[in-house]
Parts: sequence; structure tokens; C-alpha cells
Amino acid sequence: MQCGVLVTSMGAIETTTLRKEFGDVRAVDDLDLTVEQGEVFGFLGHNGAGKSTTINMLLGFLSPTAGEIEVLGHDVTEESRAVRQRTGLLPEGYEPYPNLTGREHVESAIDAKGADDDPDELLERVGLAPEAARRKAKGYSTGMQQRMSLAVALVGEPDLLIFDEPSSGLDPEGVALLREIIQTETERGATVFFSSHILDEVEKVCDRVGILSHGELVAVDTIDNLRSELQAGATVSATLETVPDDLGLDGIDAVRSVTVEDQVVTAECTDPRAKMRVLRALDDRATVADIGIEDASLEALFDQFTGDEVTAPDETAAEATESPPEQAVAPDGGDR
Repeated sequence: MQCGVLVTSMGAIETTTLRKEFGDVRAVDDLDLTVEQGEVFGFLGHNGAGKSTTINMLLGFLSPTAGEIEVLGHDVTEESRAVRQRTGLLPEGYEPYPNLTGREHVESAIDAKGADDDPDELLERVGLAPEAARRKAKGYSTGMQQRMSLAVALVGEPDLLIFDEPSSGLDPEGVALLREIIQTETERGATVFFSSHILDEVEKVCDRVGILSHGELVAVDTIDNLRSELQAGATVSATLETVPDDLGLDGIDAVRSVTVEDQVVTAECTDPRAKMRVLRALDDRATVADIGIEDASLEALFDQFTGDEVTAPDETAAEATESPPEQAVAPDGGDR
């Protein structure tokens, strides 16, 4: 039986003043977060920011020190098994059982969820060749392990997919396939919670992002809105055959500065929506031979919101000692 997608008016993930402390270290600090159903939500933060701790609490592997967590309409502290039954997890650094084949890993997940998936179809979907699927996983490359883990996560058409560093070990073809799978899953109504340090990949697939810094959520929004908030919109450059005396850019809102060098006009815009207004104004007054547009990168926004942050060794050590054992990722783990 497939899990399907349960449609409710509530968010797929809701946390209220969620907190987790390890001794004197506050790994997650009063986290208020809503992830809407059907969206791809990017969860960003430096090592030690609290991302892994948050994910473990969302799945019921760790109990919060304070606060509330509701996932797919279930109180995680009371119904963790119900949450995991409807969730597909691709964990960071997952180590397969070495003496099981890739196909046996997927079959085990199907049995655990009581699903009726075809393991061969799932393995084909993630690009793991049939001959590789019949081999024991101890001989798998990192990319092959990641593809197999993705197939396991897709078992039962889960309502929520939690991907922690999903691009790890994948070649460009695998990364493109991952994006395609994410699009297909959200089209059927699933929610994707996407934690990654590859910011370029996050920008390509995520509807919104949340930035975690020292356990605190310092920003949540679309990437374009974050650019506007920081006035870090875009830089537009246009090569003109002849530069007119009046460029027509003075009256355009959100144009911070304009420079002219030789025949290249460069305009810095604080709002990405001003890009096309700049180009239309220049095109009205001159022949445009070439254009270039550079949006403020997600990496630049991330740095501005978090500052010069480094790994917090105490919290990282706490996560290492408090994280669940490998078998805890099984979808049929017991309730609390």
C-alpha cells in the first residue's frame, strides 16, 4: 500500500519555539519554522549550525528540550512512527549493509513500509543499473550508494522527503536526475526538505530557503526576496554600439549606481526586478550589441546573513554522540 499524499490545510512541517540543548550547548534555539505542503524547502547552515539536530528531531530520533514539532499533522514526540512511515529519508553519510545487494536494501524498505513498489522500477528510476543492483553494496562507489539510498527514500510514495546532502558523490548526470526526481515528486504533491552545502544546487531546486546560524533561524524567504531585503539584487552590463549622453536610467527605482567604461554600461540594481527595466531603457536609446546579467549568488546572501561563522565544535561533538545509530533510519522505528 502506497503512502500517497495527504492534503490538509496545515504545513507539512510546523515547529514552535523548538529547542535542543546538549549540556551547556544550545544546538537549536527557539526554532519557529513552517514548511508548506508541496514546496521544496532549502535548509542551510554551516557545519555545527544545528541542521542535523533539527532533522533528527523532525524524525523523532531526538527529543526536544522544549517546544513543539508537528510533521504531516502528527505530533512527533507522540507519533514518531507515523511520521517516519510517511517520510522518505536520504541521510548524509549513510553506510549500507555491506552483505546486502542494492536490490535487497530496497526490498527491505518496501517490506518495512508495507508498500507495493517494484524494486527494479525504483532502482531504474534512480539510475542504478540492474547488474549493479544485484551486487553486494560493499563494493559500491559513493555515487552508487547515493543512488541506492535515493531509491530507498522513494519507497511508498512518501508525503515528505528529507534529503540531507543528496548530491554527495553524484556525477553531473546523477545531479540532473536528482533534480528531475524532485520535480516529479513535488508535482504529485510531496514536500521536499532539502539540506545541502552546495548552494548553487539549492538555488536551482528550492522554492524557499531557511538559513540557520548558531541554532537560530536568521532568514526564511524566497531567494529573490532575500536579495531584495539585503539590496543585493543584480548587476546588468550592456555593450552599446554608441553610448548616448542620456542613458535613461536616472528615473528607474532600485538602480544603485551606473558606470560607463568604453562602450560597456554597468548598472547595479538593488532589486532583481529592475534588470529588465534597465535593459529596455538602454535598448530604447542605443543599439545593444551584448548583455550580461549577474544575480547576487545564494552564497553571497548566505555569507551576509551568517557572517564569518566557523564550525561550532561543541555542538558538532554533541551531534556525533547524540545522533541515532544507523539502524534508526529504518522507516518502521517504534513510537516513543
